[in-house]
Formats: sequence, structure tokens, C-alpha cells
Amino acid sequence: MHFVYRSHYEGRLSKRVRRLPDETVLDWFRRGWDCDDPESWVENELGDDVYGLDSIFEAAREHGLPRPATTSELRELLHEHLYVEGDEDSIRLDEHSLRVRTDDDEVELAYFFLDDEVVASAAGRLAYLFQSWPLPGGESGLTPFAAEVPVTVVAPGAGDGDVSTYAVFLTFYDGESLACTQPLVFPGVGLRELAGQLRTASPGTGAEWPPELLVLRALVAPGEDAIGPALERCNRWPGFNLNAEPWPNLPDDHDTAHRHAMELLTTGQYVDGRRPDASHIEVGEHLVQVSMHCSESFGYQQWFLFDTRWAATHPDLAQSLLRYGNHWDPLGD
Repeated sequence: MHFVYRSHYEGRLSKRVRRLPDETVLDWFRRGWDCDDPESWVENELGDDVYGLDSIFEAAREHGLPRPATTSELRELLHEHLYVEGDEDSIRLDEHSLRVRTDDDEVELAYFFLDDEVVASAAGRLAYLFQSWPLPGGESGLTPFAAEVPVTVVAPGAGDGDVSTYAVFLTFYDGESLACTQPLVFPGVGLRELAGQLRTASPGTGAEWPPELLVLRALVAPGEDAIGPALERCNRWPGFNLNAEPWPNLPDDHDTAHRHAMELLTTGQYVDGRRPDASHIEVGEHLVQVSMHCSESFGYQQWFLFDTRWAATHPDLAQSLLRYGNHWDPLGD
């Protein structure tokens, strides 16, 4: 069985993954039910603290709760005694998985127990959870690929090619920090053409652009065809933290926006312990990935740009990444 902790405190990809010896979720909880020190047991099992999880074992000790014999019994006990910040739907248990959403009064967190059966059968939903940095590159021939989750179309009709580019920004600016920005798609635009497309597209028409995309567009230099240099400049942008300053109130005209953005790069100040030198950027032909250090307290935020050539080569990983950006629960809809 596998455990995944989706937490902004957990390194480059903001998640912690552990392999557990138990076959089922029920087995794991039964094994720890009578532990003498719930906090230490959870930390030893899962690599560190998991917010609120030890509360169920503390309740078992305090109230002499019987060890659950079935998934139904465990569900009742979790809903009654597991500490979460959220409603009843924040705890989702079935025969093969437990998915929990909570928050620590600062940011949202989620954790998942997933048995081997669901990991094997739902790769298109779960593959990204087990991926370490960096994601694999490579591309194959042109194969159809379409997102299985809702995406926002940016600049519809702008491209007429056979390849499209998706953008997933795993970013946040307040305590509602999971799945904040719906994934985006540039239809008919490959990753190699994205810089040019950003320069000519108008953010003031169509769907609202997220601030990350506005900054990226502004930091593409006039005449620049590669996206890599603009991403390096984005990493030096003095915002992208919980204070969200400076907010990119940039004009639609690209040349003017670029001048304003470049001025901010030289005059802005980093706050919250933001360290651009601690960020990681990988630029490939069909996949771009950024793990941007944004805060001393809340670590990294992630940007992924990939086109359908990469997605067709790694369909499970691509679909699960889009889903990860779209919803806190990879097995939910």
C-alpha cells in the first residue's frame, strides 16, 4: 500500500510518498490501533507528522474504542474521531483507498492511503502522485490526446497546428491552496510556438488569465521564440508568495507589459524568505517544469507546460497531472 501527503511543506513537488507493508487501508489502521504513542507511531510510519491523523489513535486510547473489523466500521470511527478541518465529505473511504482533505489554519492539506489494486487500475488518475522530480521527458509520434478533466481554453482559434499545449499551475495565494487554478490549454499551439503565441495573444479577451500566465507573457522578450529565458525571468519575479505582491497589473500591449515587468524585476524585493536560487527549472522540447521557491514557510510552487506530443508519450502521467491541478481528490470528480 502507498501513502501520499499533499503538503506545501514537502519539498520540490510539495508531496511526501511512503510505501507501507499493509495490503489494505483497514490493515494499516488496525495495526496502529493500540499504539502507545500515536504521534510517534504516525511519524515513524509516514516519515513525519501528518496533520490531525494521530487524533484517531488518540481517541482509540482515550475512549477504549474497539479495533475496526470492517471498512464500514472504520468509516464510522473516522467520521466520529478523526480530526479534520472540513465537512463530512472531507473524509472519503472505500475498500481500496482513504482520501482526506483538511487545513492547518494556514493552507490546505490532503493525504491519501492507496492500496496496490487501485494504484494499478487507476494510473490515469494517480500516476503523478508517485512521480519524483523531474518528470520524464521524451516524445513519440503524433498521437491524439484530450484532457479528461475540465480545462480553460486560452486564445481559442489562435493556432491551427495538430499539437496543443497545456499549462498546470500548482499555485496559491491564500489558505485555499489546493487545486486553485483550472488547467489551461492553447489549442493548436505546440510548446515550441508558445512564446510567440503569448506575445500576440490578448489577455483582455476570452477566459481570464491567471497571474502566472500574465507574468510569463510579459517576460517573453520581443522577438524571443524560446520559452526558457522567460521562465528564468519569472523565477526572479518578486511576487508569487502568499502576500501576492506585486500583483501583475500589466497592460495588454505586449511591448509595454514587457517594459513594466522588466522594471519590476530590478526594483522589486523578495519577501517571506523567497529564494529564486533554490528553484529548479527543466526545459525540454515538449515539457517545461518549474519548481519555484516562493516562501520560507510554504516552500515551492510548481508550473508545468507540456504539449500533446509529450502527453501522448506519457498519457497516464499527463492525465493525472491535469487531474491533480483540477481537484484535491485524484479519485473524485
